[in-house]
Amino acid sequence: MQTIQASEFKAKCLALMDSVAKTGQPLVVTKNGKPVAELRPYSGGRAKSPFGLHRTLRITGDIIAPVAENDWEALS
Repeated sequence: MQTIQASEFKAKCLALMDSVAKTGQPLVVTKNGKPVAELRPYSGGRAKSPFGLHRTLRITGDIIAPVAENDWEALS
C-alpha cells in the first residue's frame, strides 16, 4: 500500500484523490512516520442493512401475555 507524508498530501490532495479514484488503490497518510489516515475509493455508500436478509417470521399466539414456567420447551 502506498504511503505519503501529511505535508505532501496537503499539497497534492486533489490530484491524489483523482489518482485513488482512477486506480482503486488506497493511500495511507502518515504523520511523523506513523499512519494517521487512509484514503480509499468510494464504495457506493453505507453498508446494507441486515434487516430483510432473513426469512419472514410468523408469530403464532399471544406475544404480550406472561409465559408460565411449564410452557418453556427448554425446561423439559
